[in-house]
Amino acid sequence: MKKSRLILGLDIGGTSINAGLLKDGKLIEKKVIPTPSHAPQEVILTTIAEFIASYFSYDIEGIGIGIPGLIDSKNGIVYNLENIPAFTKVALKKYLEEKLNKPVFINNDANCFALGEYKFGSASKHNHVVGITLGTGIGTGIITNNSLYTGFICGAGEWGGVPYMDSNFENYCGSKFFSTFHESSAKDLAEKAAKGDAKALEIFKEYGMHLGNLIKYILFTYAPEAVVIGGSISKAYAYFSESMYETVNTFPYKSISDHLEIFTSTVEDSAIMGATALVEENIVPEVNIVK
Repeated sequence: MKKSRLILGLDIGGTSINAGLLKDGKLIEKKVIPTPSHAPQEVILTTIAEFIASYFSYDIEGIGIGIPGLIDSKNGIVYNLENIPAFTKVALKKYLEEKLNKPVFINNDANCFALGEYKFGSASKHNHVVGITLGTGIGTGIITNNSLYTGFICGAGEWGGVPYMDSNFENYCGSKFFSTFHESSAKDLAEKAAKGDAKALEIFKEYGMHLGNLIKYILFTYAPEAVVIGGSISKAYAYFSESMYETVNTFPYKSISDHLEIFTSTVEDSAIMGATALVEENIVPEVNIVK
């Protein structure tokens, strides 16, 4: 009888660390702990290592980690995390492998989101996919020719910093759009929109236009077949999708835009699932050779 592979995936954010164990294509033993984001580096590293070790009653094959920011994925070095100030240059892979004696693979969290959607979700039927996470900021992961494209130190797809309007896409497609320009939150406005509030619906219409412009930039750059949207703001998709599509439909190359599929995430815990895929892509399973 073939033994199931057990792979641990972590999604490390500024607020929480989420983890789950992949077994037969599903996550089991999901756990979450708060991130000691403003603690000294050693405290954060110890917290992560102890959290991983809490799974060691299982025979884990490897550990995949998604974390925001710039990542040297080959060497597992994390650079300048905005939400975790002590992580300016951290050899996270080396630290964890020496501490835990397990192989560790690390990538940007938005890349893990895209990889999770591509490996386990509706995006799997496409060769070229872009995943967009909409939350406090925006993150983008790119699948091209069936492979994750990251650029140098996972710097590809950092669309939040691209100039747009009087600022950048981060301020118009992330939560800052609602707090800065409308003194509210996407969650509160979604609750009002659900009740038919005209002002809230108008704000989401405006938001959809900005997101549509972001997608047009992405079409010019990567020409994906599918765009997958996730993150907390995606829960309000019904209120901004129409204006988003109206804007995308102004893209000049109809042979690209007419072929494009846009949909919201279909994978629960897609960033964790994508983190487990990092392990599966880097560790070749044992094969029994019949002589």
